[in-house]
Order: sequence, then C-alpha cells, then structure tokens
Amino acid sequence: MNDSSPQKRSRSYLLPVEDIEFLLRDEMRDIRFALEYAKAELLLRDWGIRSTIIVFGSSRVVSPEEAARLKAEARSDEQRRHAERCGRLGAYYAAAREFGRIASERGGSAHPQHRWRDNVIATGGGPGIMEAANRGAHDAGAPSIGFNITLPTEQEPNPYTTPALTFRFHYFAMRKMHLAMRANALVAFPGGFGTFDELFEILTLVQSRKAPPVPIVVYGEAYWRRVIDFDALVEEGAIDPEDLKLFEFADTPEQAWESLARRGLKAHTGD
Repeated sequence: MNDSSPQKRSRSYLLPVEDIEFLLRDEMRDIRFALEYAKAELLLRDWGIRSTIIVFGSSRVVSPEEAARLKAEARSDEQRRHAERCGRLGAYYAAAREFGRIASERGGSAHPQHRWRDNVIATGGGPGIMEAANRGAHDAGAPSIGFNITLPTEQEPNPYTTPALTFRFHYFAMRKMHLAMRANALVAFPGGFGTFDELFEILTLVQSRKAPPVPIVVYGEAYWRRVIDFDALVEEGAIDPEDLKLFEFADTPEQAWESLARRGLKAHTGD
C-alpha cells in the first residue's frame, strides 16, 4: 500500500484557515484586515449592540484605592511626589467610573429593546480611565466593550469589560473604525497621545462631515485648556470659530451626561 503521509504532513495540504504561516504572509494582509473587521462586527451584532458611548483617557491614572496604597507605602520624596500625583489624578478615575455607571443606567445599555442595546460603554479596554468607565458599567450591571490593541509592551485587558465583548486588534486603523462606527457620543478624559488621537479623530470626522454629528464632551476643562490652546487655533485660522461648538467641557459626571443629552444623545430605557 502506498504511503501518503509525507503529502499529508506538508503545509500545502493544510486548509488555508489551518495554516497560520500562510495567513501571516505579507500578501495576506488584506484578508487579515477583513477578518479583524468581521470578527468584532459579527460578535457585536450577536449581542445586539447597535450604538456605543466611547470613553477615553489616560491609561496611567490609578484608582483611588491604588493611590491610597501608594501614599501609605511611600518612603522617599520621589515616591511621595508620585503618590501625590496619583492621588490628584485618581479623582478622574472616580469620575469616569461614576460616568460609566450613569450612562449605563440612563442610556439603556442594561435594557435591550427588541434585542438591541444602545449607548453601551466602549473603551480601549486597558487600565486607567478605560478601566474606570468599564467598571462603572459593571457597577450598573450593564455590558461594556473593550477594544484592546496588541502593543510591544503587552496591554492586558482590564477585568471589568464583558468577557464576550473583549476584543484584541493588531491594526490600529481597524480598532479606530470599530470605535467610531457605532459611536453615539464621545467623552474624553485627561490623557496623552492616545487620548488626543481618539478625540481629534472623532472631531475631524464630524468637522469634515465624514461622520454624522455626535455629542462630544471634553472632561476636565482646566486640564484641557492647559495642554491645548483651542482659542489659539481659531486665532491662527487653523480652525473656524464654529468648530469650537463641536464639543463642550464638563467637570462632573452629571455635567457630562447632561451635555450629551442636551446635544442630542437619545436614551433607550424603554420608559
């Protein structure tokens, strides 16, 4: 009897979906891109998630509990300064958590209507402000989404995203697309480059009419006015005065929710 085992062991004999080496070839990038789109799209659809509220902010902010621990354990001046800074920024963590709870309770994500869920909290899935917003949704008994990204320094998903709605992307562009395409609103807490990236991505899409107008809240007016001179952009002609009306500032979770509602966010609570 002829032995065909060498043929069966050959990589060429594998089905394409079984051949990881083949799928990772440069020439298959378009297929991998499509797969990243389809996987998240179909799983979100299975959950009936129709719209989201994006919450972004610094991954370096720690919870008040962690800030208290750092303060108690600080021994050197440098450690004390670090603990003091963490304590100050911890107020943003608490606010993001409270906003996540308010938005989940009042926006309807905990109460599907005819199987659809709206205004589901969606974050980048990591620590800091993102964890806080997911934690607030968790406090409300509502699902929330984590759109994680593979980075050189591996980002762990925070423990408050709904496990079945915790995704991981290789391509930043596809992650951005999923963050933006269902967004009913954006709340940007203090943060760095990543937060700037998401905020200005949505602002640009709305400004250029590539996306429909959505309520945008920039949380922590003092912080944002210190790090970005929005008025100077108008004075220099880089943006129009009307562009400053694309967003509002808020300094409390209640103000943030009220701004979203005033600017057109529709709650889906079934009331």
